[in-house]
Amino acid sequence: MPASTFPVSLVVIARNEAAVIGRCLDSVPFAAEKLVIDSGSTDGTQDIAQRHGARVVHQDWLGFGAQRNFASTQARQDWILALDADEVLSPELIQEMQSRLPQLLESQAAGAILTRQTWYMGAPMRWYRPMVRERHGRLYHRNRARWTDVRVHESLRFDGPTVRFEQPFVHHHNPTLVHRQLKILRYSELKARDWLERNRPVRLWMSPLVFIAAFLKDYVLRLGFLDGARGYVVSQMGASYAVYKRLRHYEMKRNPASRDLAAKALGLPDP
Repeated sequence: MPASTFPVSLVVIARNEAAVIGRCLDSVPFAAEKLVIDSGSTDGTQDIAQRHGARVVHQDWLGFGAQRNFASTQARQDWILALDADEVLSPELIQEMQSRLPQLLESQAAGAILTRQTWYMGAPMRWYRPMVRERHGRLYHRNRARWTDVRVHESLRFDGPTVRFEQPFVHHHNPTLVHRQLKILRYSELKARDWLERNRPVRLWMSPLVFIAAFLKDYVLRLGFLDGARGYVVSQMGASYAVYKRLRHYEMKRNPASRDLAAKALGLPDP
Protein backbone atom coordinates (compact mmCIF):
# COMPACT_ATOMS: atom_id res chain seq x y z
CA MET A 1 0.00 0.00 0.00
CA PRO A 2 1.45 3.43 -0.90
CA ALA A 3 2.64 5.43 2.10
CA SER A 4 0.13 8.18 1.31
CA THR A 5 -2.91 5.98 1.90
CA PHE A 6 -4.62 4.66 5.02
CA PRO A 7 -6.70 1.48 5.52
CA VAL A 8 -9.96 3.39 5.13
CA SER A 9 -12.79 2.80 2.66
CA LEU A 10 -14.53 5.88 1.31
CA VAL A 11 -18.15 4.79 0.82
CA VAL A 12 -20.71 6.79 -1.16
CA ILE A 13 -24.32 5.76 -1.81
CA ALA A 14 -25.51 7.22 -5.10
CA ARG A 15 -28.16 7.40 -7.77
CA ASN A 16 -27.83 9.74 -10.76
CA GLU A 17 -24.97 11.77 -9.29
CA ALA A 18 -22.91 12.17 -12.47
CA ALA A 19 -22.49 15.91 -11.93
CA VAL A 20 -20.81 15.59 -8.52
CA ILE A 21 -19.55 12.05 -7.91
CA GLY A 22 -16.09 12.66 -9.35
CA ARG A 23 -15.49 15.71 -7.19
CA CYS A 24 -16.50 13.75 -4.08
CA LEU A 25 -14.24 10.79 -4.83
CA ASP A 26 -11.25 12.95 -5.70
CA SER A 27 -11.53 14.84 -2.40
CA VAL A 28 -10.30 11.82 -0.38
CA PRO A 29 -6.83 11.07 -1.73
CA PHE A 30 -5.72 8.96 1.23
CA ALA A 31 -8.41 6.23 1.13
CA ALA A 32 -7.14 2.75 0.35
CA GLU A 33 -10.51 2.01 -1.27
CA LYS A 34 -13.27 4.06 -2.87
CA LEU A 35 -16.62 2.31 -3.05
CA VAL A 36 -19.84 3.54 -4.65
CA ILE A 37 -23.10 1.74 -3.89
CA ASP A 38 -25.32 2.60 -6.84
CA SER A 39 -29.07 2.03 -6.77
CA GLY A 40 -29.76 2.24 -10.48
CA SER A 41 -28.25 5.36 -12.04
CA THR A 42 -29.16 6.14 -15.64
CA ASP A 43 -26.88 9.16 -16.14
CA GLY A 44 -23.48 7.47 -16.28
CA THR A 45 -22.67 7.78 -12.58
CA GLN A 46 -21.19 4.27 -12.54
CA ASP A 47 -18.72 4.93 -15.36
CA ILE A 48 -17.63 8.27 -13.92
CA ALA A 49 -17.10 6.70 -10.51
CA GLN A 50 -14.94 3.97 -11.99
CA ARG A 51 -12.86 6.54 -13.90
CA HIS A 52 -12.22 8.27 -10.58
CA GLY A 53 -10.91 5.09 -8.98
CA ALA A 54 -14.03 3.67 -7.34
CA ARG A 55 -15.37 0.15 -7.25
CA VAL A 56 -19.09 0.19 -8.03
CA VAL A 57 -21.59 -2.22 -6.50
CA HIS A 58 -25.25 -2.22 -7.50
CA GLN A 59 -27.91 -2.50 -4.81
CA ASP A 60 -31.60 -1.73 -5.31
CA TRP A 61 -32.72 1.01 -2.97
CA LEU A 62 -33.34 -0.19 0.59
CA GLY A 63 -33.86 3.14 2.33
CA PHE A 64 -31.08 5.39 3.60
CA GLY A 65 -30.24 3.53 6.80
CA ALA A 66 -30.39 0.04 5.30
CA GLN A 67 -28.48 1.16 2.19
CA ARG A 68 -25.64 2.54 4.31
CA ASN A 69 -25.54 -0.60 6.46
CA PHE A 70 -25.36 -2.70 3.31
CA ALA A 71 -22.52 -0.50 2.07
CA SER A 72 -20.60 -1.19 5.29
CA THR A 73 -20.69 -4.92 4.55
CA GLN A 74 -19.26 -4.38 1.06
CA ALA A 75 -16.21 -2.34 2.09
CA ARG A 76 -12.80 -4.02 2.04
CA GLN A 77 -11.56 -2.02 5.03
CA ASP A 78 -12.96 -2.05 8.55
CA TRP A 79 -12.68 1.72 8.87
CA ILE A 80 -15.21 3.58 6.74
CA LEU A 81 -15.58 7.22 5.77
CA ALA A 82 -19.15 7.86 4.58
CA LEU A 83 -19.78 10.87 2.35
CA ASP A 84 -22.74 11.90 0.24
CA ALA A 85 -22.04 12.52 -3.43
CA ASP A 86 -22.47 16.27 -2.97
CA GLU A 87 -19.93 16.44 -0.13
CA VAL A 88 -16.15 16.87 -0.21
CA LEU A 89 -13.33 17.01 2.30
CA SER A 90 -11.77 20.44 2.63
CA PRO A 91 -7.98 20.72 2.19
CA GLU A 92 -7.75 21.60 5.88
CA LEU A 93 -9.60 18.44 6.91
CA ILE A 94 -7.45 16.31 4.61
CA GLN A 95 -4.38 17.65 6.37
CA GLU A 96 -5.88 17.08 9.82
CA MET A 97 -6.88 13.51 8.93
CA GLN A 98 -3.48 12.67 7.53
CA SER A 99 -2.00 13.80 10.84
CA ARG A 100 -4.47 12.11 13.20
CA LEU A 101 -5.68 9.01 11.39
CA PRO A 102 -2.72 6.74 12.28
CA GLN A 103 -3.47 7.05 15.99
CA LEU A 104 -7.24 6.74 15.52
CA LEU A 105 -7.00 3.62 13.35
CA GLU A 106 -4.87 1.87 15.98
CA SER A 107 -7.22 2.78 18.83
CA GLN A 108 -10.34 1.10 20.17
CA ALA A 109 -12.47 4.13 19.34
CA ALA A 110 -15.74 3.48 17.54
CA GLY A 111 -15.34 6.42 15.19
CA ALA A 112 -15.15 10.15 14.79
CA ILE A 113 -17.47 13.15 14.63
CA LEU A 114 -16.88 15.48 11.69
CA THR A 115 -17.96 19.09 11.25
CA ARG A 116 -19.88 20.12 8.11
CA GLN A 117 -20.00 23.51 6.40
CA THR A 118 -22.81 24.01 3.87
CA TRP A 119 -22.72 26.05 0.70
CA TYR A 120 -26.19 27.33 -0.26
CA MET A 121 -27.07 29.25 -3.41
CA GLY A 122 -23.43 29.42 -4.39
CA ALA A 123 -21.87 30.66 -1.14
CA PRO A 124 -21.20 29.35 2.37
CA MET A 125 -23.83 29.99 5.01
CA ARG A 126 -22.35 32.08 7.82
CA TRP A 127 -24.89 32.02 10.67
CA TYR A 128 -27.75 29.56 10.14
CA ARG A 129 -26.85 26.91 12.69
CA PRO A 130 -27.90 23.70 10.87
CA MET A 131 -25.58 24.69 8.00
CA VAL A 132 -22.64 26.04 10.02
CA ARG A 133 -20.34 23.70 11.93
CA GLU A 134 -22.95 20.95 11.91
CA ARG A 135 -21.70 17.78 13.62
CA HIS A 136 -22.08 14.38 11.98
CA GLY A 137 -20.79 10.88 12.64
CA ARG A 138 -19.17 9.90 9.34
CA LEU A 139 -15.95 8.03 10.14
CA TYR A 140 -16.38 4.70 11.93
CA HIS A 141 -15.20 1.15 12.51
CA ARG A 142 -17.91 -1.04 11.03
CA ASN A 143 -17.86 -3.46 13.96
CA ARG A 144 -18.36 -0.62 16.45
CA ALA A 145 -21.09 1.45 14.82
CA ARG A 146 -24.27 1.04 12.82
CA TRP A 147 -26.66 3.31 10.92
CA THR A 148 -30.21 3.62 12.21
CA ASP A 149 -32.49 1.48 10.06
CA VAL A 150 -34.86 4.16 8.79
CA ARG A 151 -35.88 5.21 5.28
CA VAL A 152 -34.70 8.82 5.66
CA HIS A 153 -32.81 11.04 8.13
CA GLU A 154 -30.59 8.18 9.26
CA SER A 155 -27.81 8.69 11.80
CA LEU A 156 -24.78 6.73 12.96
CA ARG A 157 -24.95 5.03 16.36
CA PHE A 158 -21.58 4.35 17.95
CA ASP A 159 -20.82 1.45 20.28
CA GLY A 160 -17.85 3.01 22.00
CA PRO A 161 -15.93 6.27 22.40
CA THR A 162 -15.49 8.78 19.60
CA VAL A 163 -13.08 11.57 18.74
CA ARG A 164 -13.79 14.85 16.97
CA PHE A 165 -12.11 16.44 13.97
CA GLU A 166 -12.12 20.23 13.96
CA GLN A 167 -11.66 21.14 10.30
CA PRO A 168 -14.81 20.97 8.14
CA PHE A 169 -15.98 18.91 5.25
CA VAL A 170 -18.13 20.78 2.75
CA HIS A 171 -21.70 20.12 1.67
CA HIS A 172 -22.60 21.63 -1.69
CA HIS A 173 -26.35 21.94 -1.09
CA ASN A 174 -28.84 21.30 -3.89
CA PRO A 175 -27.68 23.31 -6.91
CA THR A 176 -31.13 24.90 -7.42
CA LEU A 177 -34.41 25.22 -5.57
CA VAL A 178 -35.88 22.88 -8.18
CA HIS A 179 -33.48 20.15 -7.00
CA ARG A 180 -34.36 20.96 -3.40
CA GLN A 181 -38.08 20.67 -4.06
CA LEU A 182 -37.62 17.29 -5.72
CA LYS A 183 -35.64 16.09 -2.72
CA ILE A 184 -38.34 17.36 -0.37
CA LEU A 185 -40.93 15.35 -2.30
CA ARG A 186 -38.83 12.17 -2.00
CA TYR A 187 -37.91 12.67 1.64
CA SER A 188 -41.51 13.47 2.55
CA GLU A 189 -42.67 10.30 0.85
CA LEU A 190 -40.18 8.18 2.77
CA LYS A 191 -40.93 9.84 6.11
CA ALA A 192 -44.70 9.48 5.59
CA ARG A 193 -44.25 5.76 4.89
CA ASP A 194 -42.34 5.37 8.16
CA TRP A 195 -45.12 7.16 10.05
CA LEU A 196 -47.76 5.03 8.36
CA GLU A 197 -46.01 1.79 9.34
CA ARG A 198 -45.72 2.97 12.94
CA ASN A 199 -49.43 3.91 12.92
CA ARG A 200 -48.63 7.45 13.99
CA PRO A 201 -51.73 9.66 14.45
CA VAL A 202 -52.25 12.18 11.66
CA ARG A 203 -53.24 15.37 13.58
CA LEU A 204 -53.64 17.36 10.38
CA TRP A 205 -55.14 20.26 12.34
CA MET A 206 -51.66 21.01 13.68
CA SER A 207 -50.22 21.86 10.24
CA PRO A 208 -50.55 25.68 10.51
CA LEU A 209 -48.92 25.61 13.94
CA VAL A 210 -46.20 23.30 12.66
CA PHE A 211 -45.40 25.74 9.83
CA ILE A 212 -45.16 28.74 12.14
CA ALA A 213 -43.09 26.88 14.74
CA ALA A 214 -40.70 25.43 12.15
CA PHE A 215 -40.21 28.78 10.43
CA LEU A 216 -39.56 30.69 13.64
CA LYS A 217 -37.22 27.99 14.90
CA ASP A 218 -35.05 28.24 11.77
CA TYR A 219 -35.34 31.95 11.08
CA VAL A 220 -35.00 33.22 14.66
CA LEU A 221 -33.64 30.60 17.05
CA ARG A 222 -31.25 29.09 14.51
CA LEU A 223 -30.19 32.56 13.31
CA GLY A 224 -31.38 32.23 9.72
CA PHE A 225 -32.23 35.95 9.68
CA LEU A 226 -28.52 36.78 9.96
CA ASP A 227 -27.92 35.16 6.58
CA GLY A 228 -30.30 37.62 4.96
CA ALA A 229 -32.46 36.53 2.04
CA ARG A 230 -30.84 33.10 1.89
CA GLY A 231 -31.73 32.58 5.54
CA TYR A 232 -35.35 33.44 4.78
CA VAL A 233 -35.43 31.02 1.83
CA VAL A 234 -33.99 28.10 3.77
CA SER A 235 -36.37 28.75 6.69
CA GLN A 236 -39.37 28.93 4.36
CA MET A 237 -38.37 25.70 2.62
CA GLY A 238 -37.85 23.93 5.93
CA ALA A 239 -41.27 24.96 7.23
CA SER A 240 -42.91 23.87 3.98
CA TYR A 241 -41.23 20.46 4.27
CA ALA A 242 -42.44 20.08 7.86
CA VAL A 243 -46.04 20.59 6.70
CA TYR A 244 -45.95 18.73 3.40
CA LYS A 245 -44.84 15.41 4.88
CA ARG A 246 -47.83 15.61 7.22
CA LEU A 247 -50.15 16.25 4.28
CA ARG A 248 -48.77 13.20 2.49
CA HIS A 249 -49.17 11.10 5.63
CA TYR A 250 -52.82 12.11 5.76
CA GLU A 251 -53.30 11.33 2.06
CA MET A 252 -51.72 7.89 2.42
CA LYS A 253 -54.16 7.02 5.19
CA ARG A 254 -57.11 8.57 3.37
CA ASN A 255 -56.26 7.07 -0.02
CA PRO A 256 -53.86 4.08 0.17
CA ALA A 257 -53.70 3.85 -3.63
CA SER A 258 -51.77 7.13 -3.65
CA ARG A 259 -48.67 5.31 -2.39
CA ASP A 260 -48.20 3.35 -5.62
CA LEU A 261 -48.96 6.38 -7.79
CA ALA A 262 -46.52 8.62 -5.92
CA ALA A 263 -43.79 5.98 -5.93
CA LYS A 264 -43.99 5.73 -9.72
CA ALA A 265 -44.00 9.51 -10.15
CA LEU A 266 -40.91 9.90 -7.94
CA GLY A 267 -39.04 6.86 -9.23
CA LEU A 268 -39.10 5.18 -5.81
CA PRO A 269 -39.24 1.42 -5.19
CA ASP A 270 -42.70 -0.06 -4.86
CA PRO A 271 -44.16 0.56 -1.39
